[in-house]
Amino acid sequence: MNSRVEQLRKKSLERPVTISHERAELVTRFYKTKVNPGHSVPVQRALCLGHILAHKQIFIDEKELIVGERGPEPKAVPTYPEVCLHSLGDLAILDSRSSVAYGVSKETKQVYAKNIIPFWKGKTIREKIFAAMESPWKNSFEAGVFTEFQEQRSPGHTAGGDLIYTNGFGDLKVRIQSAMDALDFFTDTTALDQQEVLAALDIAADALIGFANRHASVLEKLSRKEVDPKRKQELVDLSRICRRVPEQAPETFHEALQYYWFVHVGVITELNPWDAYNPGRLDQNLYPFYKNDIEQGRLTRETAKELLACFWIKFNNHPAPPKVGVTAKESNTYVDFCLINLGGVTPDNKDGVNELTYLILDVIEDMRLLQPSSMVQVSRKNPDRFVKRALKIIGTGFGQPSVFNTDA
Repeated sequence: MNSRVEQLRKKSLERPVTISHERAELVTRFYKTKVNPGHSVPVQRALCLGHILAHKQIFIDEKELIVGERGPEPKAVPTYPEVCLHSLGDLAILDSRSSVAYGVSKETKQVYAKNIIPFWKGKTIREKIFAAMESPWKNSFEAGVFTEFQEQRSPGHTAGGDLIYTNGFGDLKVRIQSAMDALDFFTDTTALDQQEVLAALDIAADALIGFANRHASVLEKLSRKEVDPKRKQELVDLSRICRRVPEQAPETFHEALQYYWFVHVGVITELNPWDAYNPGRLDQNLYPFYKNDIEQGRLTRETAKELLACFWIKFNNHPAPPKVGVTAKESNTYVDFCLINLGGVTPDNKDGVNELTYLILDVIEDMRLLQPSSMVQVSRKNPDRFVKRALKIIGTGFGQPSVFNTDA
């Protein structure tokens, strides 16, 4: 790895994991002051996301080429009090664990005691679910038959596809408006519900576009102050990329990576899907951008590798949100289980291995980070070279990539 990647990787590994109260405060402030009783739940949640993304701190690290953090800085982990509320006891446990601890500052404890806990006590999704449970389930929970059923995870999971690589959010907003215009309020009993969901999607799209533009503005300010010509140009290029994506569809390999990352940060900021929102078929989704950039002479293999390494570091900067109750005592991992799939077959059942697949395998071997988690899909259609390359990495004892049989 080059010096940039080595420095960013070292900083990511050495930075302590802490709990940030930023998101909890912003969510609490929104529900205290900005909720309109006339808004549907989807619209209300979309407006809340917009509030978070419009007011959270923007962090740009030195030398990084992919920007965007869920917290105010790398490894500052947010909480989701509207889903499941940490008690002061939970925070003390997380702060004092002998391994895999989450540092909790005095300020965070004070914010929780003064603002977060008093407002959310009795209002969380977890408490509403628990109140609706019948006695046998509650008794089993109290007896320890099962531990925690809600934790900090959202009550629904989704996986990323390839839609974002061919559509900007501006394009999606046009499609949303077309869908709203096509609603039949006279004969379709679900039209009103559909309208609310579509309105929420439109609000969320604007929120993420605004979030990217906030990054662009910070990058432009940094570029004006930067004295190193090379870094100055990188900041200028990054600001241009953030003005383009996610509002417009990506055209370059760098834009595609940054686009995905903005979407990823938006999803995990709105709620915590934990192991459900992933880059997925990264080699297949990114290969058209890689191939075109190489052919146009605006990208080299080494530059692409550097961008992917920076992308890997962004995942490592995002430990899983901390758990609650007995699971806060038992849990022993920071891993958020974001999965990257390589190889396998294409949608038309052909060999899915390409040049980018091998480059990503090189990155996996070089970076040796637990996040993102990597896996290979193995098919009879894949070349032996692909399988042997994956096995060579597994043979180092790293534990990745996992292997799955596509043909099974």
